[in-house]
Amino acid sequence: MKKKTTKKKEDRPHYVNNKEFTIAVAEHVRGVKADKAAGLEPRPLPEYIGECFLKIATGLSRRENFMNYSYREDMVMDAVENCVLRVNNFDIDKKTRTGKPNPFSYFTQICYFAFLRRIALEKKQADIKQRVIDNSAIDVFADFDGDEGANGETMVERLRQRNNQFFNKEDEEEVPVKKARKKRTTNKTTATLFDDDAAE
Repeated sequence: MKKKTTKKKEDRPHYVNNKEFTIAVAEHVRGVKADKAAGLEPRPLPEYIGECFLKIATGLSRRENFMNYSYREDMVMDAVENCVLRVNNFDIDKKTRTGKPNPFSYFTQICYFAFLRRIALEKKQADIKQRVIDNSAIDVFADFDGDEGANGETMVERLRQRNNQFFNKEDEEEVPVKKARKKRTTNKTTATLFDDDAAE
């Protein structure tokens, strides 16, 4: 029988050594503060810290609640950009439960909220596209003559029907929950009415 070979944490592609990362971030932040105090231009971000940002964002994007989005690469790039913009805001003197600063959790949180912002933006864009399809005459933009289906429907009509079916499915999924809640409340009220009758 073959033994299962499990990779060590250090060998995983998105592993970040928190101790080394903390030292690198602390040195960079101190250096930037010293440069500003001396009236010099702030030093550039070291390549190691940039690589860690990319690993943190990519690792977080592989979680099950983020991994199935088609624009996952955009989410990662947004997260890295936010980390680079906010690296100098990291408080190296702030202590966590361990008694030491924890830049890994700080930048993971930044990546998480960057992902949420990108998802909200993409959903908004998808909603705008849906409204354009619903409210505009698509046949103005393209010529669909001679593309009728079995029922004499044009391609535009078929597209609208598919979109309506998709959005109606989402609405139908929410309806049973609401109905179930209403039934529970009505059952409670009828039960209290019978109790009152019995008490009389």
